[in-house]
Amino acid sequence: MTHHHAAAVDFPDLQWRPVSEGDLDSWAALIARTAAAEQPVWFERRADLEQIMESRNNPVGPNTVLGLDAGGVPRAYARLTKNRDGAKAHGFCAVDPQWQRRGVGSALLSWLEARTRQRFAEDSGRDSGRESQDRAASVPRLRIFIEQKQQHQCALLEASGYEVVRYYNEMHRPLSAPLPEAPLGHGLELLPMEPKLSEAVRLAHNQVFADHWGSEPRDEEAWGFVVNDPLARPDLSAVVLASSTGEVVGYQLASHDPDTAVTRGFTEGYTDLLGVRREFRGRGIAQALLADAMRRFAAAGMDKASLDVDSENPTGAMALYRKMGYAPVSTSLAWDKVL
Repeated sequence: MTHHHAAAVDFPDLQWRPVSEGDLDSWAALIARTAAAEQPVWFERRADLEQIMESRNNPVGPNTVLGLDAGGVPRAYARLTKNRDGAKAHGFCAVDPQWQRRGVGSALLSWLEARTRQRFAEDSGRDSGRESQDRAASVPRLRIFIEQKQQHQCALLEASGYEVVRYYNEMHRPLSAPLPEAPLGHGLELLPMEPKLSEAVRLAHNQVFADHWGSEPRDEEAWGFVVNDPLARPDLSAVVLASSTGEVVGYQLASHDPDTAVTRGFTEGYTDLLGVRREFRGRGIAQALLADAMRRFAAAGMDKASLDVDSENPTGAMALYRKMGYAPVSTSLAWDKVL
């Protein structure tokens, strides 16, 4: 523990403490109850929470709170993540449907803001030996993602001084329609994703996303959360290499959630990450990767291909996806507060 005292949650009707190993089942059950009421596109399952428990960059002790009722049942939680020199922290929270509209959400936001200030103070304190850091990185900023349809949460964020800084569109492409032909040009080859390619893909990804809004480089732990995600499907993913050098020039990393078929009424292959290195753009690599993904998804018996796109993506991604038959189905918002 650092010399900072962990921030307290100002909501006395629940008893607050950090999450611990023994909470995995009841924590997952809280998130599932909330999801059953709010119907988000995705929510964390027990396997995701196990991964969160193992984080060294964001240890759960000082970065989570769980609120228990008199019977010891978790009714609310919040957690915070931040990269070591990151310009923002990310907040996550859930309130049991039976406990909503009592002020729990506001209390969790206050805790997240206080903890964000502490994390930025810890980072700047640790860096004080260096030349004064980029000032922007030392101004505490908290970001929370919410689907547009969660109107009461959006209203709470707005009332609490948050601003929408970005819109994301979830897009679907039915696999029943004819699949596009998008062959790769000379000197490029497409291979299935394999563990031995993981580090090369991580480095390519960090390079690709260096100019993307809000993106921060992924270290080994953060990358491990992507490639070892419980829902990750390397068999539905692919990498494009330059034949002459063997270097990774593009990649499509996909996942599949068998549980959402029940709630959503269809099965989908989801493209988590799609990237092409800058000097290889304009050669049809993204199209080839998406066309390959559609064939893999269809062969695995899925109904749709899906992905999320930043609506202001500078590479013209929206236009490309529409041309390949994807259509937007829902919107989520990134809300920021500078503290």
